[in-house]
Amino acid sequence: MKINEAFSFVHKVPGKKRWGNQKHVPIVSVVVPTRNSGKTLDKCLSSLSQQDYPQDKIELIIVDAFSKDQTLDIARKFNAKVLFNPRITGEAGKAVGVEAAKGEIILFIDSDNVLPSKDWLVHMIEPLQNKEVVASEPVSYSYCKSDPAIIRYCSLIGANDPLTVYLGFYGRYSFLEDKWTNIPLKVVDKESYFQITLSVGVIPTMGANGFLVQASALKRTNFKPYLFDIDIIYELIDLGYTDFARVKIGIFHLYAFNLSQYLKKTYRRIRDYYYFHKLGLRKYPWTRFNRLKLLGLILRILLIFPLFKDVAKGYKRKADAAWFLHWFLCVLTIAVYGIKEVLSVFYLLRRSRRL
Repeated sequence: MKINEAFSFVHKVPGKKRWGNQKHVPIVSVVVPTRNSGKTLDKCLSSLSQQDYPQDKIELIIVDAFSKDQTLDIARKFNAKVLFNPRITGEAGKAVGVEAAKGEIILFIDSDNVLPSKDWLVHMIEPLQNKEVVASEPVSYSYCKSDPAIIRYCSLIGANDPLTVYLGFYGRYSFLEDKWTNIPLKVVDKESYFQITLSVGVIPTMGANGFLVQASALKRTNFKPYLFDIDIIYELIDLGYTDFARVKIGIFHLYAFNLSQYLKKTYRRIRDYYYFHKLGLRKYPWTRFNRLKLLGLILRILLIFPLFKDVAKGYKRKADAAWFLHWFLCVLTIAVYGIKEVLSVFYLLRRSRRL
């Protein structure tokens, strides 16, 4: 596929749609975990309230983890059902929300997501009218040139950090690769979405940031007490739900407004994975990743030039100064993952000596 064709199907919203005179309008339960989310939550919920979808068919569930800012005031302004999350993490919050949800479809959006158009929800529900499809997710992160540089960078690479792209796990359109996945999949183009068939092998990163799923299928999984995005996909496939949709539309992800926030979120993600993996609560075997690809990224960092070649390639496809963060953020991301790996090994050695 040519670059301009890839750009057009990912970044141009499909023709405008309204929910018509369908015989049955499904109730959508929107689950949003929060913790001190006041900076972005109003934008998130405003975009949801403006959807061209019957508002009485949208159940908004905010699951809060002891926020100390204006998060709860914003939630009540939008008449949300507010539940509390004693386990703090967003994964625990999602589990609480799913247990309380009454809708036939469950939509997971994070408090830093913004829906890019008023017909976004209608487009996202369309594939679920096909009984073969269990869930749908946007194929890209929406791009806005006025966003902070790190947010623009993440939307351009199609991931929250570059390691995901170089290991091949990414699941959103990336200007670095000019496609939305490197994983060989069965894909059928349905005009407004791609219908994909997954297996329990390597799975593209998915399950959050605008993920819609049939509630009847989701509630067959072991989603309590923690609902981990990729693990739920893994379980759904294992239960025989193998067909998913990548809708040709985007979603804004206001991931990190500055470098400090980026580092904190990256560290927290890897810290939480190690913690829950040790407890035996993680299911998807992340350790299957290709270590040669990891070594390849490290060599790119050390040699410098290959990463700047990637920057030039990305800049040619979408001109933005945010590309010049690439080498620096690759170094920081590898450093964060590496430090956590070393700390984990150190912890295991100390524990074995005590035993």
